[in-house]
Amino acid sequence: MKLKPYHIIIYTIILFSSLKAESQQKELSFVLVNLYDRILFTVSDTERARLNDSIALIIEGYASSDSVFSHRFPNLRFLGQITSSDSRIKMITWNVMLREGTNIYNLYVIRKGKRSEGNKVYRLTGKHMPDPPETDRQYSADDWYGALYYAIEPCKKDYVILGLDFGGMLVSRKIIDVLSFTADGKIVFGKDLFLRGNEKRHREILEYSTQSSVSLRFNTPKLIIFDHLASFSTGEENEELLGAGVSFDGFTCKKGNWIFIKGVDARNPKK
Repeated sequence: MKLKPYHIIIYTIILFSSLKAESQQKELSFVLVNLYDRILFTVSDTERARLNDSIALIIEGYASSDSVFSHRFPNLRFLGQITSSDSRIKMITWNVMLREGTNIYNLYVIRKGKRSEGNKVYRLTGKHMPDPPETDRQYSADDWYGALYYAIEPCKKDYVILGLDFGGMLVSRKIIDVLSFTADGKIVFGKDLFLRGNEKRHREILEYSTQSSVSLRFNTPKLIIFDHLASFSTGEENEELLGAGVSFDGFTCKKGNWIFIKGVDARNPKK
């Protein structure tokens, strides 16, 4: 079933009117899955970009709706949907791999506003870069590095976020970053809260071989844990030969800063 532009508009109007009816939710989910499946199977990058714009049109309407914080699309594996525990921030992400090799990232950040003001919606696009995001600087909406975010926790007035960058053919990345907002409401990524020894960083980057799987998660809201990276080779160490070792490292939150700790107990905390 091919969806024409006016079909997209009709479904977007349905979305604006209500997301409460189960049948409407299923129809909208079907449209999104249909569009993304067509991206995967088309051979034209121009067509992939057009289909991605159609997905963004629907997500734009969804992000601006009154239901965005109370609703979640079920069973959409390509669409990342996370909400902070204080229900103030929601992030929606997906990526599109072009046949030329470029990985495009799409991100919507919804910041809950006062009733009289409504929510603030930010749309960002980024793409995979050969070099990882820098650890000594902040990024804005205009130069966002691109990632899929899958976890978020409030930290004072900021939010710590965990993300994934599929990287290139040989290297993938996991990212620990900080999401914050300026006084005039502009979005900012990065803050010098991560401390390794005497060095402070704006974010933490884990680069490892695409042949390996490396975990990164919140063990508690104040403890981030990840696989200790170990080399597969006895020769010179590089990211293409790094993977999960047999231990875990992490960051623990103390007085607003995240302090690196080696050899973390990765068992789930007792309730």
